[in-house]
Amino acid sequence: MAKAKARTASKAPKKGKPAPRNRKLYGEGMKVRRAVLGAGYVDNSVASADDFMMAFQDVTTEYCWGYVWTRPGLPKKTRSMLNLAMLAALNRGPELKLHINGALTNGLSKDEIKEIFLQVAIYCGIPASLDAFKIARDVFKERGV
Repeated sequence: MAKAKARTASKAPKKGKPAPRNRKLYGEGMKVRRAVLGAGYVDNSVASADDFMMAFQDVTTEYCWGYVWTRPGLPKKTRSMLNLAMLAALNRGPELKLHINGALTNGLSKDEIKEIFLQVAIYCGIPASLDAFKIARDVFKERGV
């Protein structure tokens, strides 16, 4: 049993390769994803994905960023507002931090972000909003906002 565990532990994860089902959506999604989240962050996420995680990178880029974020129905600023509210409500700290940065890139002001998190406080609860405020404060400090 110990030998089997040692063999399993010593195997390095196989590097993943993007394999989107819809290359056009994937390409459009990658453009928007890089523009909102930053090319460095996105490129690192894809480059560090192993075989297991690459499917998630593909579906995120293709459908989230390629299908939803490129639709004409809402401007990117509004999409960012929605993301901040939903991620705060779900207490998804690391993703919230990422999307606060994206929201600033998409033109949201510090005051607009504050108002979103006050709305979260009323409709989703003080603890969720408190965490969101703390994360935002840290992002603002890092970015000098």
